[in-house]
Amino acid sequence: MTSIDVVVVGGGIAGASIAYELAASRSVLLVEAETALARHSTARSAATYVPGHGAAPVRALIAASGPRFARLAAELDAPPLLAPRAVLHAAFDADGAADLADYVAGQAGEPGAPLAIDPAEAHRRCPALRPGSVAAAAVVEDAADVDAEALHQAYVRGLVRRGGQVRAGSPVTGLRPSGSGWRVQAGPDGEVVDAAEVVDAAGAWADEVAALAGVPRIGLTPYRRTIALARVPDPSRMRGPDGSRLPMVVGTPESFYFKQEGDGLLVSPADETPVAPHDVRPDDLDVAIAMERVEAVTGLGLRSVRTAWAGLRSFVPDRLPVVGAWPEHPGFWFCAGQGGSGIESAPALAAFAAAVVTGGALPPDVPLERTALAPGRG
Repeated sequence: MTSIDVVVVGGGIAGASIAYELAASRSVLLVEAETALARHSTARSAATYVPGHGAAPVRALIAASGPRFARLAAELDAPPLLAPRAVLHAAFDADGAADLADYVAGQAGEPGAPLAIDPAEAHRRCPALRPGSVAAAAVVEDAADVDAEALHQAYVRGLVRRGGQVRAGSPVTGLRPSGSGWRVQAGPDGEVVDAAEVVDAAGAWADEVAALAGVPRIGLTPYRRTIALARVPDPSRMRGPDGSRLPMVVGTPESFYFKQEGDGLLVSPADETPVAPHDVRPDDLDVAIAMERVEAVTGLGLRSVRTAWAGLRSFVPDRLPVVGAWPEHPGFWFCAGQGGSGIESAPALAAFAAAVVTGGALPPDVPLERTALAPGRG
């Protein structure tokens, strides 16, 4: 039997990032059910950093994460984690234009808020759009692509350097209170670990882990999100001003998005189909819908895809992350429900979550109260 301060369940970006932060002051064991870390949502994300994305607390976490990416790259000997790419929000009819105006007004004055631009400027920035198709537009200049794989690997390396342990292929099969802590049974041989605390960062499976521990669920719903990489018959249409790559384009209301990937186009119908947690696969109809919607506003001649995949984005009803413990179950901490913002908010959310778990000082750059993301919040 092994004793340790904290067992973190889940090897995706949430588990790896909070495990790294906790390992600064605690002994940490990270366990992952799959034989490889980050097989599900982390590996299947569009991997974008978009200030202004999500509800106000999520926007605050994203804003605080921006400067942290550069610091983490230096701290963890990682390559640059962000590659600048503006995000263009575009509306194509009057209703969409009204929605976009409300979206811009609702974030006025916030760091990285979208700024309204006229349709002509939207077409200049993204010549792939059909001439005259845009009714209204806004741009997020400080957005970027995230090297999600490099970020995740850096967190895992950092965890190990701090003395943490990582065990893949170790599904949790038993989890119950034991004395003042928790007894965790994991792995093919059913190894037993006594831990003072457990962090449930199991993504779409977080409620299943909680149920195994006899802890109330947080009401998590996983949703399927489909992405495809489409072939573009004439790649010359995807050159932006001065030969630069195109911005990412998000339709308003969010019914599709696309962004250039080399000489192809990554497209999504921005679908959210509720599913049970599993190794999700793309639906052919969703792929077709993505192609149709993007073709309608670009006229690029999209007819075929090189590959398609799907991932899970999980939310509780108010669509905010859950960080904290139920009062009746101390020492069992959730770090789950990040929805589609798990990668872009990871640096700040992990630091905030570690402070919640340890009772330490909250990060000064994260303007959230300690209980703001707690389960059962009002």
